[in-house]
Amino acid sequence: MEAKSIARYVRMSSMKVGVVLDLIRGKNVNEAFAILQYTPKDAADVITKVLKSAVANAENNLNLDVNSLYVSDAYTGQGPTLKRFRPHAQGRAFRIKKRTSHITLIVKERA
Repeated sequence: MEAKSIARYVRMSSMKVGVVLDLIRGKNVNEAFAILQYTPKDAADVITKVLKSAVANAENNLNLDVNSLYVSDAYTGQGPTLKRFRPHAQGRAFRIKKRTSHITLIVKERA
């Protein structure tokens, strides 16, 4: 049994989110929350919300024991990129890419 939670269209690059996801992959849920609490990255706040949602899904929908849960899989994919333009020298335009990402967390019960 596995519980899943997805955050879509998060206004953050998937590379930046992936660095934080690597820290919690395979850890117990309580340990993952402790790691995220003291990680000085903006992605940690978003991932904490997604992890809370996955734990709530496991507890309420699947009746799993919260204390035996662990993060079995955590990955991010690139979402649509918002393209903006900024004026540059000599009448040129400078493209700004505002990247988004989709974050997926899967928690399972440890046997």
